[in-house]
Amino acid sequence: MTELRWKLAGDTAGQGVFFSDEELVERHLGRGEYRGMEFLHVNARRIVNEVPKASRLPFRWTLNAFRGCSHACVYCFARPTHEYLGLGIGEDFDRKVVVKVNAVERLRAELGSPRWNGEPIAMGTNTDPYQRCEGRYHLTRGIVEVLAEAANPFSVLTKSTLILRDLDLLARAARRTSVRANLSIGTLDEAVWRATEPGTPHPRRRVEAVGRLNAAGVECGVLVAPVLPGISDAPDQLAEVVDACVAAGAVSVTAVPLHLRPGVREHFLAWLAGNRPDLVGEYERRYRRAYLPGRDQEAVADQVRRLVAAARARHGPPRRAGRPVAPPPERASARPAPGAPADQLALGL
Repeated sequence: MTELRWKLAGDTAGQGVFFSDEELVERHLGRGEYRGMEFLHVNARRIVNEVPKASRLPFRWTLNAFRGCSHACVYCFARPTHEYLGLGIGEDFDRKVVVKVNAVERLRAELGSPRWNGEPIAMGTNTDPYQRCEGRYHLTRGIVEVLAEAANPFSVLTKSTLILRDLDLLARAARRTSVRANLSIGTLDEAVWRATEPGTPHPRRRVEAVGRLNAAGVECGVLVAPVLPGISDAPDQLAEVVDACVAAGAVSVTAVPLHLRPGVREHFLAWLAGNRPDLVGEYERRYRRAYLPGRDQEAVADQVRRLVAAARARHGPPRRAGRPVAPPPERASARPAPGAPADQLALGL
């Protein structure tokens, strides 16, 4: 059994490193559709977390009810967060999910504090709020209910069509406050999807979700993320996903090239060696640092901007609940400052 760097409920040996006595953890083995997974229950001290100012992210506050993610994306930048807990960044990250079981209660208390001034909260910046186990725990739904009650603006980033379960609730929230959703759809290439993000819903179902969210009045854009050099960046691959998302009514479509921070780089290159050994040398050359060279990032962004413009000329402007809406300028995501935290660009990829 993995040695956890926290104290389990009932453990008298005292491993409490990251969680205090008030945050005792219980281990639950998954059954049925969750067979093969473990859920580690923890009572979080805080649920709304402030982003360091040095990160230059477009928001100040984040909320993540889970750590670890069954989407099993081979490139996920959040994998090293499991190392901090004494867990592995590979299969442990995919199968051992930390569940902050008191997330809804903590959020209600924190929003009710006199010190809280109602700033926007970003969800999905570390791991997906609508990953499979949300179907069991309903934490994200409870969180959305609390945010809606407080009329507190928020955003949701996800790769999951489970977001549609809460469509009615999100639509009601959007009538009270600012609500923004983004679906991450890196490619429509089925071979690439199955190989790189095997636990996610089919990308075409995600495209359909974009249309349904916007039709219900929940503003929804798309991140073509990540764009994988030599794997998902061919002109026809990018054109296919951009055209489908624009046709579905995405209010924005933005490309985000892959980044490989330490730890993730080694994990991804090991996967690449087993699946695309022909690309290993190219990735080692291009990813000497976590990010592609600036000129390469801009080339991808410019290509997608042109594809979006052409698609909008064919399909017209995005529509929401039967009304056309003006999309924001299509732009590349800003490159974070050196030393920015793990949730760079709020992608949750």
